[in-house]
Amino acid sequence: MSRIGKLPISLPKGVSVTVKDNVVTVKGPKGELTQEVNPNITVSVEGSECVVSRPNDEKQNRAFHGLYRSLIQNMVVGVSEGYSKTLELVGVGYRVSNQGQVLEFSLGYTHNIFLKLPNEIKIETKSERNQNPLVILQSCDKQLLGQVCAKIRTFRTPEPYKGKGVRFQGEVVRRKAGKSAGKK
Repeated sequence: MSRIGKLPISLPKGVSVTVKDNVVTVKGPKGELTQEVNPNITVSVEGSECVVSRPNDEKQNRAFHGLYRSLIQNMVVGVSEGYSKTLELVGVGYRVSNQGQVLEFSLGYTHNIFLKLPNEIKIETKSERNQNPLVILQSCDKQLLGQVCAKIRTFRTPEPYKGKGVRFQGEVVRRKAGKSAGKK
């Protein structure tokens, strides 16, 4: 039995789960999310708990069991509490600003980078003196939030020599020593 899959998902107050034609819909105060589930996996709501079960112990069904339980758990947490990620721009002259759902990055290239974000994501940018600019992203969809953060990070990944680039707040970048002095 899958150790993750067999755990029931507790539903907080204000969160409802409905299952119809292999599509799980989770509604809560922060929004509504849907996820299509493999027909072999059964999702049932029993009181204030959601239970995911599988028909047999085939390898594929065991894999799907834990996967869909985790996806539904992430949806429940997302619509009740929400997810937040903070990106930090480390480097001289790196700036970020937002106009509605459009982020404008100045990352040392010859041109600025513009990125239009989906409406499900809330954006906040902070630029204070003597501190690195921050981009705070919030959403109820964990998967979408991770994809957007990964996309932003690709604009200027942290490099190992000076540590410059776009990184998650609190992330530690392993540094390299660089060139040593010439031979004598």
